[in-house]
Amino acid sequence: MDLAKIQQQLRDQKLDGWLFFDHHLRDPLAYRVLGFTPARTPTRRWYYLIPAEGEPRGLEHRIERNMIGALPGEKFPYSSWTEQVEGLRRITSGLKRVAMQYSPNCAIPYVAMVDAGTVELVRSVGVEVASSAELIQYFEARWSPEALESHLEAGRRVDKVRAQAFALIHERTRNGAAVTELDVKQLVRDGFAKAGLFTDHGPIVGVNANASNPHYEPFEDKNSPIRPGDWVLIDMWAKLDRPDAVYYDITWTGFCGDCPTDEIKKVFETVKNARDAAIKRVTDASAKGEDLRGFQVDDACRGVIQASGYGEYFTHRTGHSIGIEVHGNGANMDNFENHDERRVVPWTCFSIEPGIYLPHFGVRSEVNMFVGEHEARVTGEIQREMQLL
Repeated sequence: MDLAKIQQQLRDQKLDGWLFFDHHLRDPLAYRVLGFTPARTPTRRWYYLIPAEGEPRGLEHRIERNMIGALPGEKFPYSSWTEQVEGLRRITSGLKRVAMQYSPNCAIPYVAMVDAGTVELVRSVGVEVASSAELIQYFEARWSPEALESHLEAGRRVDKVRAQAFALIHERTRNGAAVTELDVKQLVRDGFAKAGLFTDHGPIVGVNANASNPHYEPFEDKNSPIRPGDWVLIDMWAKLDRPDAVYYDITWTGFCGDCPTDEIKKVFETVKNARDAAIKRVTDASAKGEDLRGFQVDDACRGVIQASGYGEYFTHRTGHSIGIEVHGNGANMDNFENHDERRVVPWTCFSIEPGIYLPHFGVRSEVNMFVGEHEARVTGEIQREMQLL
């Protein structure tokens, strides 16, 4: 835990403190930000308050003393529920507004770790509860230079595997040999293993109507052949197989043949243009030093698809935060599933992945964007043209 940085962020965000709470390991964010692992699972509630100024202080049950002993500051004991309430009042004394892992209306579910009853309890002692979403983003989603390099190297390796996957489809469909979604998935998984990459599941390999299911994944009992004249979508994500590495996450599409239909061409171009509009919104804001929010990026992207008449077929947010988990804890590019007002801050990364999902085929184009101090960039190869396989 970097106490000085936490307190500086509290002052910058005009918060009086950050109140952490856990019971039965329900909040992994708390342990990561505070930088400690409990000796055992807490069976009683503990609280830990970091004020914007002054020494931290905690509250822990008498039968689980030293549960948060690794953290600095005085810890007060409690046993009964009345003593707990008074202890909570004591550690928050003099504070008006504290952050917790809470999200109004659960707009940011990644942060909503504290239950409604605990929020009500804190409010009952006269303290206003604010969301810690921006604080979590600062301490969880911002990359180090080493993390960025791990992402770039993962990208180079993943892009090679992606090229191999499309080459397999091209070779098999052109030569009349059999190939299935599952064959391509296995090639990707084998390619990742050989390249020293790790992924938690996937990839998505979808042909025709299966490409219209954003979270489709082929398995032994559920997969389709890929034939000439088919449309194929491949979504793959992986990171270097080492501690603290971060993910690279892309989606490319292709047509098995030389003459895709006019409808396929139109949908592909619409998705590509929407992706590029979102990229431009981010790069322009970064170059100007403009304050940019996640929902604004979604608006720029979604507006292109809506103007083309396909708005109802774009059924998910424009992008998600990327970190040591493929869906990270920073700002999402979202004004559809949720209204994400979090800032797009330097040293964070996220996907841009608009899609149009018609009943008989779907198109998605996904890139990753890294935002630096004064510039933003796509971190890997960009699909400019439809793959003709």
